[in-house]
Amino acid sequence: MTVTPDRPTPTAAADPTPTIIDRFVAANRAYALTFRDGGMDARPVQRIAVVACMDARLDLFAALGLELGDAHVIRNAGGVVTDDTIRSLTISQRALGTRSIALIHHTGCGLLGLTEDFRRELELEVGQRPQWAVEAFVDLDGDVRQSMQRVRTSPFLLHTDDVRGFVFDVHTGLLREIG
Repeated sequence: MTVTPDRPTPTAAADPTPTIIDRFVAANRAYALTFRDGGMDARPVQRIAVVACMDARLDLFAALGLELGDAHVIRNAGGVVTDDTIRSLTISQRALGTRSIALIHHTGCGLLGLTEDFRRELELEVGQRPQWAVEAFVDLDGDVRQSMQRVRTSPFLLHTDDVRGFVFDVHTGLLREIG
């Protein structure tokens, strides 16, 4: 006797409203119609890696005058230098030729004032403690300095002489350098 697996029965018609990802896919198809491979190498033209927050208000290419192919852009919550950031920077330098690193935090960051309580609350909710630290901070300038120090002292990075840190003001669009 042949047994067929149970198949879910549709209970309602599928929602015809496209999701944001559906819109991304449609936009990509339109983009691909005129896309031309510029023959770029994976090595950034400007030989720089930028580490910045994932905040959607930061248009790094426009704010820094970058063009496609100019820089490696590494983004995470807070723009903090974590082990994974060091991993990406190490590959960027050792395999793909970058020499300079710009670290960019910003005003109004969601990590400002967040605490490690976030991890404890998450553990209570899902029953498992995250392996990662929140890396929240209350001192924006101090966290930029800490990130610069983590880069400068990493044994994996070859080029740490041109590391600079900044705070991007989300209201003015200006960078303020942190010494």
